[in-house]
Amino acid sequence: MNIFEKTITVSKEDIDDLNHVNNVCYVQWVQDIAKEHWLTYATKDILDTYSWFLVNHFIEYKNQALLGDKLLIKTYVPKVEGVSTTRHVEIINAETNKLIVKSKAKWCLIDNKTQRPTRITPEIATLFN
Repeated sequence: MNIFEKTITVSKEDIDDLNHVNNVCYVQWVQDIAKEHWLTYATKDILDTYSWFLVNHFIEYKNQALLGDKLLIKTYVPKVEGVSTTRHVEIINAETNKLIVKSKAKWCLIDNKTQRPTRITPEIATLFN
């Protein structure tokens, strides 16, 4: 299973009125890492032919993150079947190793020409292994 990750530092813009990371930021980071993972491994031909549509999204907040915290954001796709995948994202405090957020989302592969769901090809499936 291909685990894609990056580290970010919580900035002032990420902080809400309660002095911790705003929940909207976590959702954006989940979206950003999924897109970065896809763009890193998909070929130009694949990108021209296919897109992903979010079917559902579950996010669970486990701990707080504060200004200046270094966060490790990890994503992986353990399951590919038919027209959809299940993508997992974990956001972990890189210094304490505490889990901050975990997310699970179902994505459907769309053919860009028809704008309809399409089966995930073996070539695309291997991008996640």
